[in-house]
Amino acid sequence: MSSGKADGPGRRLPPDTPSGIMRLPAAFTAAAAGRLFDPVGRESEAESITVRIRWFGLCIGYLYVNLVQRSAGRPELNAMLTLGAFYALLDTIASRKGKVLLANYRIGISLMEALFIGLLCHFDAGVSSPFRFYYFLSLLVCAIRHSPTLTFATFGLHSISYIVLGLYAAQNAGDPAEQQAANEPATVSEFVKSGYYELSPDESNIVTVILTLIFLGWAAWAIIALTGLLKSAGQRLALLNEQLQSNQQLLERRIATRTKELQESQAMLVQQEKQAAFGLLAAGIAHEVGNPLASISSIVQMLSRKNSDDYVKERLDMVDGQLTRIQRTLRELTSFSRPTNQQESTVDVHAAINDALNIAKYYKRWKGKTATTKFSSEVPHIRTIYDQLVQVMLNLILNALDATNEGATVEISTERIAASRGQLDRIGIRVRDEGHGISAEAQQQIFQPYFTTKDHGTGLGLFVCRQLTRQTLGGEIELVRSTPHGTEFLVTLPMKTVS
Repeated sequence: MSSGKADGPGRRLPPDTPSGIMRLPAAFTAAAAGRLFDPVGRESEAESITVRIRWFGLCIGYLYVNLVQRSAGRPELNAMLTLGAFYALLDTIASRKGKVLLANYRIGISLMEALFIGLLCHFDAGVSSPFRFYYFLSLLVCAIRHSPTLTFATFGLHSISYIVLGLYAAQNAGDPAEQQAANEPATVSEFVKSGYYELSPDESNIVTVILTLIFLGWAAWAIIALTGLLKSAGQRLALLNEQLQSNQQLLERRIATRTKELQESQAMLVQQEKQAAFGLLAAGIAHEVGNPLASISSIVQMLSRKNSDDYVKERLDMVDGQLTRIQRTLRELTSFSRPTNQQESTVDVHAAINDALNIAKYYKRWKGKTATTKFSSEVPHIRTIYDQLVQVMLNLILNALDATNEGATVEISTERIAASRGQLDRIGIRVRDEGHGISAEAQQQIFQPYFTTKDHGTGLGLFVCRQLTRQTLGGEIELVRSTPHGTEFLVTLPMKTVS
């Protein structure tokens, strides 16, 4: 454990307390979450996938058009594919910039793709052209990018495009190009011919259209279902990630709270150990000094009784009075330094304040200062822990003495504070001084352990006051005001009276 370090003038920080838990940096977890579950990130990833699908289809189309031997249609097909490549290039540039090309005209894009694929099939081999599989790629791209509604709309446009293509092919069945297309190997035609019935070119085209539409509809349903499943899984993962981040933040707050409580407990333990050591030392001094004082007092009293000289007797009585004063001081010191009683008892708040004043009058900073009391007759005896109340009042009085100069006054007053409906009245104890005040910055930290504005302070006085008042006495302590002309603290205690 590392030692405490200074944090600005007059402040001592407690030793570092490791939490015992390793955590990833917040920036790393935030970046990872953003990449994996951010909706904008998912949309950008979908754009990237669809762009790659477009380029893949165009490359396959160029290879098919230019490597397969054909008698006609090659220039038209290359021109159409070049037009598609230009659109894919624009889509790629927009995707790199994090944008969606023609984002407000999505149904227009579907219509354009339906027309584009229909023309490719028309310039190639009609309804049996391999370009009809572009309809499937277009549906896949639409399902990845857009909603199921738009995907079904795209399926409808593609179906219309393909049906129109079939109708056009039927009307131009006599065209040589169409006859050549019919004579080319066709998967559906050959499959049917190898079976039970040989179809004519027109019938083969009709079967091809019907089967293609069926497969296209099935593909649309399957693609929508799969993409919907993926999107749903992504949303659930995003929700789980939010819950994970929330739990991590909650855990970090709890760790910070527990660490602070541990530091405060350590500070209280240090203060209690100091008080225990002081108590042992005071008891030892009182014992060692008390016995000789008792002997000296007895001798002085004996000499005073036997001596008839008035002058000598007067001086001996004066010595005996001073010895009695020393013995009373030792008794007060011993009483204060004894182990504290943690049991509640019936307590006179005013008597506890007077006891604290009797102890404070031996403080070196008491000289030249005055302490006044204004006790309210409405304050009754209450059930509380006497020793702890004396400790709180003594700390506040000593702080007030430290903050004032010679000739100043420290005032302690009591009052009965009326509570709101349904609550008990409370007792208020105010400690006012005529010191230099506390700065606004320091006011935010005065109750923190190890914080002090004194040159040689421990920074535990007000912290101990707050801990004892809250945890032991069940009350509260607050800084009411602090100006260059003085400071006022208020201690409120629950008025648990004795019937």
